[in-house]
Amino acid sequence: MADLIQRELSDLIRRELRDPRVGMVTLTSVDVSPDLSHAKVYFTILEKDKRDDTAQGLQRAASFLRSQLSRRMSMYTTPELRFVYDESVERGDRLSQLIDSVVPPKR
Repeated sequence: MADLIQRELSDLIRRELRDPRVGMVTLTSVDVSPDLSHAKVYFTILEKDKRDDTAQGLQRAASFLRSQLSRRMSMYTTPELRFVYDESVERGDRLSQLIDSVVPPKR
């Protein structure tokens, strides 16, 4: 169910959302509660300085996205959406840089 929600939300954000604060957003994963009442949507963006604006834009559009999601999917209940910035990409990049700085290059 989480994968389907992620796919549909990605399409909705790309095609339907008109908020200028929300630009190039990538949804990395969705965690859905067991009763399908809540969904935590993890996202990342290329421009790190616009992270807070993007989060505000997505959260403001959450009710619109939820209503559009309910139209696209036939579910008993459509989960409430909460958008969270996914720091795992940055953390992985930082760890990779640390490893590269410690390990000498192979010749």
